[in-house]
Amino acid sequence: MDTLLSLRVFCTVVELKSFTAAASRLGVSPAMASKHLTHLEGRLGMRLLNRTSRSVSLTEVGALYLHQARQALDGLDEVEAAIGDVVAAPRGTLKLSAPMWMANPATARLIADYHRRYPDVGVDMDFSGRIVSLVDEGFDLALRATASDKLDPGLVVRPLMDVPFQLVGAPAYLTRTGRPSGLSDLNGHALLLYGGMSANGSLPLKGRAGEVTVKFSVVMRSQNEIMLHLSALEGMGLVFLPVWMTQADVASGALEVVLPEDVMFSVPLHAVYPSRKYLSAKVRTFIDFVSLRMSGDDACCLENSAFVRAAAAAGEHR
Repeated sequence: MDTLLSLRVFCTVVELKSFTAAASRLGVSPAMASKHLTHLEGRLGMRLLNRTSRSVSLTEVGALYLHQARQALDGLDEVEAAIGDVVAAPRGTLKLSAPMWMANPATARLIADYHRRYPDVGVDMDFSGRIVSLVDEGFDLALRATASDKLDPGLVVRPLMDVPFQLVGAPAYLTRTGRPSGLSDLNGHALLLYGGMSANGSLPLKGRAGEVTVKFSVVMRSQNEIMLHLSALEGMGLVFLPVWMTQADVASGALEVVLPEDVMFSVPLHAVYPSRKYLSAKVRTFIDFVSLRMSGDDACCLENSAFVRAAAAAGEHR
């Protein structure tokens, strides 16, 4: 039996979550698709998929095998294209993990623009906010915002840009509590705190007059930036969020930027992937596309590096 075709059947079944759909795409019968899976499992002596009458799911071994199989097939496609003196066209499904706060209109426009340029690439995006295992879970790529020394040294890391963050609050909250005129005025203010930060609310902030440790009153702590954002809009307290999440609310007056010259800082955003070897066209073109687009954005410097260091030390991986 053609092992190469068996690999394609396996990857397509996982992508479409159906033997029937995979068989239709590849021009074989469902029974033959099932035989190809049995062939692979027989060669390995291990089960790759859990199969029921209604669904298929990867086993732990299958998840690892899927990543390697995809890399091998993508590499083979590009080698064949190179031999044919043509450029390998990106295609397939790009499985991507990104921070929760990137689920916003700017990211949607970026993904839509990429798809218009490369229509044969579909995107499977995970915005759960958790740190996924790229290899074990079959992800092609992740976008992660954190200090580079906090990333897995076994991954390839490509810096993309610095993402600016701001301290914002609703006008109703600031009218009720008073608008701070300096860093020391932030002491005691209600803070909606990202879950990876210091739980006691003490944060070192570097302003124009030097570094000051501010003691906030933490009124909410969550790993979900969207919930923090919505709570800030309700006037519950102040929150540090990426400019990408808040720019529309600031423009409309729903949120105000607090002490923009003192507490604005940025966090580096990286593209990370498992290996440079056999880097597929879909991964390479996506990284290049995102890098080019982001290089044109205004990104502030790490003015508040003390805050970023505190976040990184607390294990923040947004």
